[in-house]
Amino acid sequence: MRTASKKDIEDIKMVDLTGMMNRIRPELDSAINRVLNSERFIGGEEVEEFSKELKAALLNRDKGEEEAFIIPCANGTDALQIALMALGIGPGDEVIAPAFTFISTVEVIALLGAKPVLVDVHADTFNIDCGAVENAISEKTKAIVPVHLFGQCADMGGLMAISNKTGIPIVEDTAQSLLSSYCDDKGMSGRAGLFGAFGTTSFFPSKNLGCMGDGGALFTRDKNLAQIAKSIANHGGSIRYHHDMVGMNSRLDSLQAAILRVKLPHLSTYISQRQKAASIYDDLLKIVEGVEIPVRYENSTHVFHQYTIQISGDIRDDVAKGLAEDGIPTGIYYPKGIHEQKAFENLEYKAGEFPITEKLSKTVLSLPMHTELSSSQQNYIVERLVSRINDLKS
Repeated sequence: MRTASKKDIEDIKMVDLTGMMNRIRPELDSAINRVLNSERFIGGEEVEEFSKELKAALLNRDKGEEEAFIIPCANGTDALQIALMALGIGPGDEVIAPAFTFISTVEVIALLGAKPVLVDVHADTFNIDCGAVENAISEKTKAIVPVHLFGQCADMGGLMAISNKTGIPIVEDTAQSLLSSYCDDKGMSGRAGLFGAFGTTSFFPSKNLGCMGDGGALFTRDKNLAQIAKSIANHGGSIRYHHDMVGMNSRLDSLQAAILRVKLPHLSTYISQRQKAASIYDDLLKIVEGVEIPVRYENSTHVFHQYTIQISGDIRDDVAKGLAEDGIPTGIYYPKGIHEQKAFENLEYKAGEFPITEKLSKTVLSLPMHTELSSSQQNYIVERLVSRINDLKS
């Protein structure tokens, strides 16, 4: 592994969107010009074709998977809200979600007047704990929203067993794990987002499949739910100026769909590049004292939206500050559990109720992870990481 040059060090980014874009610039320019010339900027052929192409990417035809419905929308948060609206979630209802997640997972529950019921996550995978979910179910529970965090699936076998037993629908938040696959020893297998009543995703620019603005989508195998969700996303109607329900204005625009159509055929390559970078990090970090590398859940592939380590010894923030001084960006996802956010103080959770979430919020650190990351840059990142840890412990 070669030593990082001065240019390598100066070019280290958390996410290198420019480098990725430059590789496919002619395709992007052509797609953008196609939309400009069409004069069709909302909906239309680009959105319809992207929906078909995303469906093909999600389905495993070799295993006989024939049907899924894709509902594009304006962003990943809207996708979650539309899914819950389609399931009839509202005031008086409870919805179970992890305490360790981005706020959008939970804020849509509150926006609909329902009560978020938080549960803890597993210390190794960071994903929702099925045992905690079972303990949190009440007569008011109307949905469960697991998050496939950082790039790998939650325990969908366990979650679907709960759903099948109780009749409570599941909405999978797949914003960070598009094309991740789940497979267990009981014969359950498939892509993240296609197990529950709905799957949702985000096309925020930094996602593995990101547009150049904002975008999102819902997936479902249920035709009736798909029709309801599609209507909700279009002001509650399927025929122009005829509105059957109160909906919202949440449509993927043609320009973003065209950009996503260019990037989607490259997504498997992007994932492979991220997985390769993750393996290099693993090899460099696995013997470093005080650092825990990401655990791969045996029933899931990992698409590495984030490469998130844990740093022991209450020095995480100082390590991140030191790395920033070395020109190395990092991310803390997430510095607070949902129960610790002021926006949800009305839920009246107390410190210590979610010990794993609270521990993770003090120890997790995400390192640069993207398709353009070089092995020499990774070598430098780890070299400085180890140096900063040793300095703080000495």
